[in-house]
Amino acid sequence: MRLVRFFISGLFLLSCASASPAATISKSTLDDQKEVEVTVYNSNFGLVKDIREINFPSGEGELRFMDVAAQILPETVSIHSLSAPEEFGVLEQNYEYDLINETKLLDKYVGKDIKLVSWNEYQDRKETVEAQLISNNNGQVYQIGKEIYVGYPGYKVLPELPENLIAQPTLTWLYKNTSKKPHRLEVSYLTNYISWKADYVVALNAEDTFADISGWVSLDNNSGAIYKDARLKLVAGEVHRAAQVQQNRYDRMEAKMVMASEAGFVENPFFEYHIYDLQHKTTIKDKQTKQIRLLDAEGVGIIKKYMVQGTNYYYTSRYTVQDPKQPVNVWVEFKNSQDNHLGMPLPAGIMRLYKKDPQGSLQFIGEDRIEHTPKDEKIELQLGEAFDVVAERIQTDFKVITSRMYETAWQITLRNHKETDVTVTVIESLQGDWNIIERSHPFEKLDAYRVRFDVSVPKDKEVKLTYRVRVSQ
Repeated sequence: MRLVRFFISGLFLLSCASASPAATISKSTLDDQKEVEVTVYNSNFGLVKDIREINFPSGEGELRFMDVAAQILPETVSIHSLSAPEEFGVLEQNYEYDLINETKLLDKYVGKDIKLVSWNEYQDRKETVEAQLISNNNGQVYQIGKEIYVGYPGYKVLPELPENLIAQPTLTWLYKNTSKKPHRLEVSYLTNYISWKADYVVALNAEDTFADISGWVSLDNNSGAIYKDARLKLVAGEVHRAAQVQQNRYDRMEAKMVMASEAGFVENPFFEYHIYDLQHKTTIKDKQTKQIRLLDAEGVGIIKKYMVQGTNYYYTSRYTVQDPKQPVNVWVEFKNSQDNHLGMPLPAGIMRLYKKDPQGSLQFIGEDRIEHTPKDEKIELQLGEAFDVVAERIQTDFKVITSRMYETAWQITLRNHKETDVTVTVIESLQGDWNIIERSHPFEKLDAYRVRFDVSVPKDKEVKLTYRVRVSQ
């Protein structure tokens, strides 16, 4: 069985001028639509599959396929018959985008007669004047009788709609049909300006040890088309496209997770991406933002961290900063695993964190963006700066041993004004060939240029972290 497909890869004509004047013209609107599927990608574009049942005469003719997306990429259009592919062929394909507006309408009537209708307030009656439109360039010029008028009051009334002007973008095909039965045609194309993103609400319990996480998909449609009762699929991942040339979401509860249901999405791996298939049909209106539930997870174990981070320029010069205080950043960390009541690929988006205040009211405590995160990977969220945990950094010694070797000593004072003990993680970024020759606390070498100190600070106490390091460049 021969599958007939036609792809446009060259220049799209503005009209079907090559059609025979006697060719039968058939029109298809949303009334013919039987199914529509929309696959939306992260990168502000989507794939539309529009299936319509159309009855048109046998022989050669012209099909005008209307109600397509205004932001369609016409070079991506594909059409084929699902019911009788061997009996339907495309001879020529065009994309009509010369849409109706006042200027284009009047341009078609330059040199022709039109009517100008106004209301005579003094005589309380309508007046109609016949005029010839001479020019429509930066305003209208008329000839009325033997006189020329530059502009004229009233409404412009045209006798009919000119040919080759349409109210909406339309695909047209010159076809050859040998079937006497209706065809079930599938038309697919890419369109710009339809996108989706993930947003998450994370509600912490009183002890900051567990969280409930809900995820929502926000779908934004500015493609210039409505998709009624559509099957919706979302693709998460970075799909490469060729460059285009520009033209004119308490306390811990029983742990469970709802990742997919009859009302939500089913996730599956797809090539090097992940696809989320909505389990019910939905209508996507033009210029609409729609939100759909993605997941609910309860009792996700989290770890709250306090972190101080240094920079590598400290070690080869004198540290003369007047204010020794450094920010103590607050982070929340959890693992995206089934053991932790998650374990599904999480699309990129913003996680917004909340917690109940002493009166039981949920309050916003910070947000951070996550990238596409596979299952079993760790998620770290930076929320802000701690109020009751203070860090101060001073340089207690600095020596130039050789022109390329330096020795410097540091003291980082950590004070905890909270009612509970805390652990503060200090990350120091070193440079060159380095060696810590003295230290008050054990450290962990994270990589070639970073070390980590975990310092326990009891409540209402002060702890001093000190170390001496020799650096060669």
